[in-house]
Amino acid sequence: MMAAALLNGSRCSSGFRCQNFAKEPTTSLPNTRPFPMLLKAFSSKGLLTSTSAKLKSSLMPSLLGGGSVIKKKGINVLSPDITAPIFSPEFLDAFDDEYDGVIINPEKLPTSANAFVSALRASLSNWKLKGKKGVWLKILSKQADLVPIAIQEGFSYHHAEPGYVMLTYWIPVETCMLPGSPSHQIGVGGFVMNDKREVLVVKEKCPRSCSGVWKIPTGYINKSEDLFSGAVREVKEETGVDTIFLEMVALRHVHLVAFEKSDLLFLCMLKPLSAEITIDEKEMQAAKWMPLEEFVKQPFYLEDDMSRKVVDICIKAHEDRYNGFIALELASKLDGKLSCLYHND
Repeated sequence: MMAAALLNGSRCSSGFRCQNFAKEPTTSLPNTRPFPMLLKAFSSKGLLTSTSAKLKSSLMPSLLGGGSVIKKKGINVLSPDITAPIFSPEFLDAFDDEYDGVIINPEKLPTSANAFVSALRASLSNWKLKGKKGVWLKILSKQADLVPIAIQEGFSYHHAEPGYVMLTYWIPVETCMLPGSPSHQIGVGGFVMNDKREVLVVKEKCPRSCSGVWKIPTGYINKSEDLFSGAVREVKEETGVDTIFLEMVALRHVHLVAFEKSDLLFLCMLKPLSAEITIDEKEMQAAKWMPLEEFVKQPFYLEDDMSRKVVDICIKAHEDRYNGFIALELASKLDGKLSCLYHND
């Protein structure tokens, strides 16, 4: 009956489920003895009326003689007491994660809406029986029509990247334990000072509060980029100066900035390897080497406690009066990958 309900959810006036068959399959039934109680039930409930002709011609010979049932096109009325043909449901292609959850393969999602919703419902029921918890559904841009269907089935938005949207579903009837969407932006700043005690500074093209201020190069790190590599890259992109990472000396943490996300800015000390400046005119108005005394006397730094403290730390680090964090590459058994550990040696 479950299979019949999946294919056709309508009901006949007699209370039986109706099942439409597009083909004429032959379903073999085991050889059994007659069912006198069943026949009696049909007679006593008045079932052998207008539909009895079809039941006699198609279903009854099989019950009495154990043959096969030829199902004609149209509607066949099945009694709730008789097991309907069993259809194996199609499940979504997926694999288990490390937290009793499931990750659905985005490359093998059904292309039609009907096939997708049928497989999704069957899969959710199957995973619930298996005691699974979180479900991750990644839908590619080319499959965007499936997003509203998944949302209607109870999935929630998690995050989006160019090319896809990630949805989640929490199966247990308890507080969802899946991690939230990314909550932080990560930026880096590079403090570069040469032997002449000149600081490498830039003036950005932006209408922000720092417009017109000479500041150190800053920017966001790229995906899968190390902090120290990002600082070196940002300085190179904005000024054309080559540098090498020395140490990380400070970290600023602020909340509710762009798109209500938190922001982490890692301040790195860099040593210059070249001196010639070539600016990125798309982002920068200018860049230059500025004497340290002139740099710190700008009204912006005199009035801003955070910026003034950052500069003080960098000056102490440059004069070896402050020890920051160096980067040490180590492998971890947790993921088997080589990563950076920032520590004070």
